[in-house]
Amino acid sequence: MDITNRGVDDEAKLADRNYIRWDAHGVEKIAENEEEDIKAVADMINTMQKAQFNNHRTHARTQGIVKGKLVVHDDLSQHLKQSIFDHGAEYPVVCRYSSEPGDPGLDDRIPQPRGFAMKVFNVEGDFLSGGVGIPTQDIEFNSTPALDLANAKTTREIIDLRIKYGNNPPELYKHLEARPDTDLQKFRDTVRNTHLESTRHYSQTAFRFGDYVAKYCLVPNSATQKKLYEETVKPDADPSDILSRWLQNFHRDHDAEYLLQFQLLENLDDQPVEYAGKVWDPEKYPWQTVATLVVPRQDSFDWEMKCFWEDHIRVDPWHGLKTLQPLGGPNRLRKVVYPASSALRRKMNARAEVNVKSMAEVP
Repeated sequence: MDITNRGVDDEAKLADRNYIRWDAHGVEKIAENEEEDIKAVADMINTMQKAQFNNHRTHARTQGIVKGKLVVHDDLSQHLKQSIFDHGAEYPVVCRYSSEPGDPGLDDRIPQPRGFAMKVFNVEGDFLSGGVGIPTQDIEFNSTPALDLANAKTTREIIDLRIKYGNNPPELYKHLEARPDTDLQKFRDTVRNTHLESTRHYSQTAFRFGDYVAKYCLVPNSATQKKLYEETVKPDADPSDILSRWLQNFHRDHDAEYLLQFQLLENLDDQPVEYAGKVWDPEKYPWQTVATLVVPRQDSFDWEMKCFWEDHIRVDPWHGLKTLQPLGGPNRLRKVVYPASSALRRKMNARAEVNVKSMAEVP
C-alpha cells in the first residue's frame, strides 16, 4: 500500500486502530529447544567462517558506505510518537549497502538479497545491555520482506543443509524442495536484481516500537531513485561489480532520500512475531512514515571507510534503546550469533571491534 499521499481522514483512522502493546501476553513465546538450536547455529556459523577464512575475511560484500541524517517528522500522530520518534529531530547517520550472502567476492550479476545497515548517532535514553555507553541506535534492513531463517529451528536446519550441500546446488535444491517452506527457502535465488538506490529494504523481524510492536522499512523517495527501479542487471553485459559502480555514479551526482516507515502489530495470528517467514500484509496493516533519511551527494566507495567498517564495526540490533528492543526468536538468535561471529572474525583477522560513539570517529 502506498501511504505517501494519505489524507487526514486516513491518518485519523490509523490513529484509532487497536495496536498491540509490546509487553502484551503472547507477543513473545520461546519455542521448545530454542536455546539449544541457537547455540548450534552459532557453532555452525563459526565453523563456516573458519573453513572460508582463506577465501575471504569479512562476512558480506560492501557495495558502498555513505553519511547522512535521519530527520524525524515533527507532525506525527500520537501513536507514532514513540522512542526516538517522539519529537521532531535530526540524527547523524552512517549507512552501509551490502550483498547479504557471506561472500564478499559474490558476483553482482547473481541475484541475491541485498542489505542496508544504519548507525544512528546522538541517541539518548535507556539502552539495552549490549548498548550501554554507546549512544547509537543500530538499524539493519534486507531487500526481502520475509526472512528465510524464520526462527531458530529453521535456521539450524537450513544452515546445516548449506554446509552439507552448498557446493552442490542441485542436491541442495532437492532437499529444499522436500521442505514445507520450499518457496520461502528458494525465494532468495529469484529476487529482482536492480539498482540498490531503487531498492526497498525491510526489517523482516519485529521490534518494540515504544508502547507497541512493529516492523520497519526504508522506501526510496526521490524521482531519480524511483526511476532507477527500471534498471536491472544484465548478466551478459554488465561487470561483476556493477552494483557498486551504479551506487558510485548515483551518489556522485545525486542526493538520496528514503522514507522510514513502520507497520504496527494488530493481530498476532496474522502477524506472527516468533516466525519471520510471513509477510505482514500491508493492505491490512499499512506502512506509516515517521522519518526521512537524507543522503547528500558524496563518494560512496571510500576505501578508508570501507576498510574501517569491515575491520572494526559491527551493526547489531541489540545495540540501541530498550524502546526499540528486538523481539521474537530470530532476534534472540541474533543476540547470541552476531557477537560470537564478530568476535571470531576479529580474532582471525587480528582486528579489534570499535564501537564508534559519534560521526567524528568515522573516517
